[in-house]
Amino acid sequence: MAKPNQIVTEQFTTEEKIKAAAKAVFYKKGFAATRTRDIAEEAGINLALLNYYFRSKQKLFELIMLETLTAFIEKMVLLLNDERTTLDQKVREVVENYIDVITAEPELPIFIITEIRSNPKLLLQKIPVKKIIRQSVFFKQHQKAVHEGRIQEPNPLHFLMNLIGMIVFPFMAKPLLMAGGGIEEKEFNELMKERKKLIPMWIKAIMKAK
Repeated sequence: MAKPNQIVTEQFTTEEKIKAAAKAVFYKKGFAATRTRDIAEEAGINLALLNYYFRSKQKLFELIMLETLTAFIEKMVLLLNDERTTLDQKVREVVENYIDVITAEPELPIFIITEIRSNPKLLLQKIPVKKIIRQSVFFKQHQKAVHEGRIQEPNPLHFLMNLIGMIVFPFMAKPLLMAGGGIEEKEFNELMKERKKLIPMWIKAIMKAK
């Protein structure tokens, strides 16, 4: 007979196995194209067991989506709210961290953007994006730089859009860029490493006051 703590461990292991499988399948296929059977097969379990732990694909997807967005945004929040770093240092840290994260999980940007466009209310209800940006140390440093004439563009959203776009777009366009450039995976990843140094330089040049 299994001991109580053994049962808890087995349940935790099964739930984590299902979540890991769901994450992999949702990242590749998105919500609409994913079947619960796909997740069960990825997890190496039967469909009945999956349904026992998670009653619906919708519930499992919302859990994965929320965990993904929370992890993605929490890292950004920590970096943007670090009072020990300057605006330039924040840019370098955001670039380095997110290029590493997306290199490890290249399906992540398309998954997040596709599903946010399909259900933006999920993000806005669960994560106060506006509050996070407006009350961040980054926002205060940006406004100070504008006031002192070191940055030309007064809207911090332009700053963030430029920064995030430069990081994310190459990964979203990866197949096209690899085919057009005649490069392999290893060469593409080397280009992304080069961008860790280049993007902060470009951002500084773009936002610099005349």
